[in-house]
Amino acid sequence: MLGALGVLLAFGVCEAVSRAGIVRRSYLPPASEVLRRAVELAGDRTFLEGVGATLHAWALGLGLAVALAVPLGLLLGSVPVVDAAVRAIVEFLRPLPSVALIPLVSLLLGSGTETKVALVTYASVWPILFNTVYGLGETDPLAKDTLRAFGFGRLAVLLRVELPGTAPFIAAGIRISAAVALILAVATEILSGFGEGLGIFIAQSGLATNGTRDVLAGVVWAGALGLVINGVLVWGERRLFPWTSGERGVGVGT
Repeated sequence: MLGALGVLLAFGVCEAVSRAGIVRRSYLPPASEVLRRAVELAGDRTFLEGVGATLHAWALGLGLAVALAVPLGLLLGSVPVVDAAVRAIVEFLRPLPSVALIPLVSLLLGSGTETKVALVTYASVWPILFNTVYGLGETDPLAKDTLRAFGFGRLAVLLRVELPGTAPFIAAGIRISAAVALILAVATEILSGFGEGLGIFIAQSGLATNGTRDVLAGVVWAGALGLVINGVLVWGERRLFPWTSGERGVGVGT
């Protein structure tokens, strides 16, 4: 209820500011017009195909990030020697802004889905990787010692205790990375200026005369997609791990 109230309040403020002429309509159209345009876009086949292209790159990049980050995180968290050997490389790569790599990746991979997927994967790896490592560190040591006392090896301890105990942290990392992945998918399209997708629609609308309404309508779509994705993942976390708060996670910038 409070969330809905906050949305209505923000909607009303934007509507009033524009209608009162405090800000020119060419800069800030009334919120009702933006919302109406966003609803109209739901019937535009070309626009929906662009949204589908963005979601396709998002899903591929996030899936690759999970496939890479979870095994690597388990390895780094389980084998201190490996962690020490690659720590400098990880700490060097992690702070690099993903959007700054767009020109380089575009030159290497060209235009199209490959560039978006590569950048989305790169940005999405870090929250999952560090959440996995952190989750391993939080595993109950008594449970691990008990299995070792009964003769279980390292792999058995990993599969029976460490991986189940780390799963909520991995899920939280995936939820964080899902938002990061959507940001990178749209931002790559906007900054690269080629291909198709929601970001391309926003970029092209920004170049059009009186295109602010379409730009904001595209932003509404991006925000709605992020809201839906996060809601689905939070619901999944609560269903799979009801004993957790659903707010665990180590945030990593893009």
